[in-house]
Amino acid sequence: MPDAALRDNDAAPRTEFPIPANVYAQKVVSVEHFTQDLFRFRITRPQALRFRSGEFVMIGLPNAEKPVFRAYSVASPAWDEELEFYSIKVPDGPLTQHLQKIRPGDTVLLRQKATGTLIVDALTPARRVYMIATGTGIAPFASLIRDPETYEKFDQVILTNTCRDLADLAYGNRLVEETRNDPLIGELTEGRLHYYATTTRQESPLMGRITTLIENGKLFADLGVPPFDPATDRVMICGSMAMLKDVKELVEKAGFREGSVSAPGDFVVERAFVG
Repeated sequence: MPDAALRDNDAAPRTEFPIPANVYAQKVVSVEHFTQDLFRFRITRPQALRFRSGEFVMIGLPNAEKPVFRAYSVASPAWDEELEFYSIKVPDGPLTQHLQKIRPGDTVLLRQKATGTLIVDALTPARRVYMIATGTGIAPFASLIRDPETYEKFDQVILTNTCRDLADLAYGNRLVEETRNDPLIGELTEGRLHYYATTTRQESPLMGRITTLIENGKLFADLGVPPFDPATDRVMICGSMAMLKDVKELVEKAGFREGSVSAPGDFVVERAFVG
């Protein structure tokens, strides 16, 4: 359940400085707080902005002469008329300490270029794609599982979502449910979109770090699929630095080759973080 509405004295400062050059000034459409640490927000989309599902943009606030910008994966698909973002709340973060207080009607700054490695064009075709996420690392996959191009390239889409507590899984749980029921994309996901959500601290039906579940084979046993194989599988990784390192080592050990837009391969890693 979302947190109660923010108190008036918690609202973001309304003072706005001049908009820097080469930056879009967009309005906040909606804000939803899932826990004390996690929230999502949607903003208007500039007509001129083009991006590929899975990419990130630099966003900031007009609260300083030289505003702080941080990389945020776009959680909405490329066809969406609005832009969605999913964020952690960092109490002393240069950006998120203020961003977590935004309300509908406030202004968010957006640099004009989108980029990133978590796009299907950086992978060669295969039978299935694994999207390995921890925490807010699920954001780019929220974009990708709602994009028809993903299902054109892969027969199976397996999204894993690992967080400490059950409440932290709320965004991903709803995302998958809404995607499966979406009138535009739902039919494509039928029998093809698989969701594997685990916790590492609070007791739940599925527990354990995703690296452990890959190493001991439980992930594959639960899904009814064989272990990682570069002949049939592709892997996309986004989340904590420790998880990125460990999963990267696991797939490389299995014979996977890292890919890029210029040289598509078997797996890709996103290294953009917010603060």
